[in-house]
Amino acid sequence: MNEQGDSHLFLGGGSLARRAFLGRSAQGVGAVALASLARPGLLEAAPQRGVLESLSLPQQAKRVIWLTMAGGPSHLETFDHKPKLAELDGQPMPESMTKGQQLAQLQGAKLICFGPQHPFTKMGPNGTEICSLFPHIGSALGDICLIRSMTTEAINHDPAHMFMNTGSQIAGRPSMGAWVTYGLGSEAADLPGFVVLTSLGRGGQNQPIAARQWNSGFLPSKYQGVQLRSKGDPVLYLGNPAGVTRDRQRADIHAINAINSQHDILTGDPEIAARIAQYEMAFAMQASVPELMDVKNESPKTLELYGCQPGDGSFASNCLLARRLAERGVRFIQLYHKDWDHHGGVKDGIKLKAEEIDRACMALITDLKDRGMLDSTIVVWAGEFGRTPMSQ
Repeated sequence: MNEQGDSHLFLGGGSLARRAFLGRSAQGVGAVALASLARPGLLEAAPQRGVLESLSLPQQAKRVIWLTMAGGPSHLETFDHKPKLAELDGQPMPESMTKGQQLAQLQGAKLICFGPQHPFTKMGPNGTEICSLFPHIGSALGDICLIRSMTTEAINHDPAHMFMNTGSQIAGRPSMGAWVTYGLGSEAADLPGFVVLTSLGRGGQNQPIAARQWNSGFLPSKYQGVQLRSKGDPVLYLGNPAGVTRDRQRADIHAINAINSQHDILTGDPEIAARIAQYEMAFAMQASVPELMDVKNESPKTLELYGCQPGDGSFASNCLLARRLAERGVRFIQLYHKDWDHHGGVKDGIKLKAEEIDRACMALITDLKDRGMLDSTIVVWAGEFGRTPMSQ
């Protein structure tokens, strides 16, 4: 070896010492991609490992299904009983209830109490009071923990979503799904570890949900959420062009990843490793996603339980897909159901939303329980904030 460490040239005109090359190429994605040239089967999909080698406490939960009601679902017409507010309906708001509070769109306005617009009923084994519009969820209350103490300082939707997903109203931090997959990896070999599905109800308020809500922030991009469309092609441009066989596609990806791995050895850029992993995941998804979305093998009983029609893009269909994703080892599944921003139309709006989500939420819990998956699944129903106790 020469005094310079016996350097070698690589693609792009750079050089790398042999010792450094062996050190870099003996570990990580680069080694796998280079080895795939000699062993084409090596790069078949495999479960994705997280950075945590062990946990301080026994791991019971294996996955998260996060049901996001986007638009600000009113807690006062869903699960947070406020009998005193019902008594004050139509009366001036006591100053003690608003002093020091930042109130959206109410500066200078006369504050009048606006009580719950639907009655609450005792449901479940413990007689928990929830809105009467949610009898199906009420039937599952024995498996539900209601948390009524959450607060937020955000008064606008996008920062409120950002705070819920990342812990900061300012964009740029990793979302909770990215953190979970970064730490724990995923049991899915041929699907992303973090999957997002969106749906729109019949109210028509299609407020956009920015993709930064499921971004990976400063973590490698392979941990960001992947959105699947619930109607039409689930992933655009996922299929091969006419005349391109799967074997040809496999060979192309292996060649591209081998070139990328050489540059990864030179630079150590984690985004190159992420790109290599993304090519492999996209190749695996060409087979796994169509199978995932095809629910024809689901029993009529299951479809009736959810109350959905295959491919209708509804929240109910997405709940069924969430269960199928969970079965396939996806670590974090986030559903967004839009059109909860009711303002003056809360009475009719909540009724419409309840019709869209009540049965499906119960069905998801029941289905997971029947399959022995509920004890290892954290299911969260939440919104970015509720509503104010006065008329806007």
